[in-house]
Order: sequence, then structure tokens, then C-alpha cells
Amino acid sequence: MNTLKLLAIAWTVAAGGMSMQAQAQAQTLTMASTTSTEQSGLFSHLLPAFKQASNIDIKVVAVGTGQAIDMAKRGDADVLFVHDTAAEEKFVSEGFAAKRQPVMYNDFVLVGPKADPAGTKGQDIVAALKKVATANAAFVSRGDKSGTDAAERRLWAQTGIAEAGQPVPNDKKGSGYKECGCGMGPALNIAASSGGYVLADRGTWLSFKNRADLAVLVEGDKRLFNQYGVMVVSPAKFPQLNSAGAQKFVDWVISPAGQSTIASYKIGGEQLFFPNATAQ
Repeated sequence: MNTLKLLAIAWTVAAGGMSMQAQAQAQTLTMASTTSTEQSGLFSHLLPAFKQASNIDIKVVAVGTGQAIDMAKRGDADVLFVHDTAAEEKFVSEGFAAKRQPVMYNDFVLVGPKADPAGTKGQDIVAALKKVATANAAFVSRGDKSGTDAAERRLWAQTGIAEAGQPVPNDKKGSGYKECGCGMGPALNIAASSGGYVLADRGTWLSFKNRADLAVLVEGDKRLFNQYGVMVVSPAKFPQLNSAGAQKFVDWVISPAGQSTIASYKIGGEQLFFPNATAQ
């Protein structure tokens, strides 16, 4: 009988340990997000504040927005935090999330050599891209299906270089146009080393150290607006996901506490992202 009691106690302790382990695992989230939120340093500032408020750790997989969405569609992420509104709305309409929640915005900028050989400087991004193509200037495109890549393609489509409503073939963008298939940081590094132009999100640009002769040449065009959204990946499609934890993150990041944490992230006194969850 004593032996049976000991076995029962041992089993209870083991079961309790497994239960505690399961609870510990439930306190970890996987987030599919963009290179801009990671490389800008935002998540290093934001996620510790969420951990302090919730005791939940978040593992970030930072890739282009298109790759992040594909990852979420496979059920490999609990929460999705990206910046391509059209693709996000499609993600929701296809049933991969119940709702898309706006979180924050910043803007894109056209960066290039200070001498600006293509004469792009100003506030008109479409006119600037036309000048890049005409001058056959070096232009580094991410070409990685990211949110930045999608924005760049939309802007090229507005140049009139191709037929209305049609994507602009790469050979129409000038002989200096090259796709790197890389993240924002590497694209900026290539532009810095080659004296090329590149469309960048302002957050990554402000945190970028290897600027060489690069400077912001085009900014302030309303077409450069860059909105970010966050979504809980559907528990109906993927019941194995930590949807409860993902919802806690979404609720926190759109709350006054999360929004003020985003607003407080600055580099050199300059704010990188502007919270707008309650404005939409």
C-alpha cells in the first residue's frame, strides 16, 4: 500500500510539473512581423513593456510582410503585425483573422546620394521615380514581397511608364534598377555602398548607422503614408495557437499603455512611429 501511495504521489507531482510546463509554454507567443519593426529597434522597446504588463514572452520572426502573412496562413504564428493594408484586409476576408486593428503609422522616404544625380529632391515621389528611370540611376529595390516592396510597386504604377493599371516592368525603371530580395537594412547598405536610390521606411532609416553619402531626398508626399496593423491569427483555423495570449497582446498594444509606449520610442529625439489605434 505504501508503494502504491508513493507511486500516486510521484504521479501527482509529475502531472503537476507537466501542467506547469504547459502553462509556461502558453505564456510564449510567436509573432510574424516585418523587418522594419525589428530593425528600427521598436520591438526592443515595446515588447519588454508588454512582458512586464502580462508576463508573456514574444518570439518575433521578422521577414517581409508577404512572407509574414504566408507564415500566419500556415498557422506558424499566433499574431501578425505588418504594414500592407490591402494584403491585411485580404487576410481577414479569407478567414485567417477575425479583425484587423490599426496600430500606428510612419512614412516612407526616398533616400539617395546627397548630390542627387537624378534630380529627385522634393515632395513628389512619383515624379522622382520617373526621373530615376529617365536617368538610368542606380536604384535598389527590396523585391521581397514586403510591405515596402508593395508600396514601391504601387508608386511605380502611378508613374505612367506602363499602361494604366499594369505593373511597371523592371526594364522600364532604368538600367540602374536592381532587386536585392533582401530586408530594409541590407537594401540600405547596398544603396550606401553603390551610391544608389532606395525607398525606405523612416523608422529603419533613422536607426540606420551606415549612411555613407545617403540623405533623405523625397518626403512629405501623402502617398508615402505607411500604416501598420495587427491581427490575431484565427483560432478556428488553427486551434493549436495561443490565441488567448495573442488577443492579450493586441488589446495591450492598442490600449493607452501600449500606444504611449510606441509614441515614446525615439532616436536622437525624433519619434519613429505614431500610434493611431483609436483614430480609425
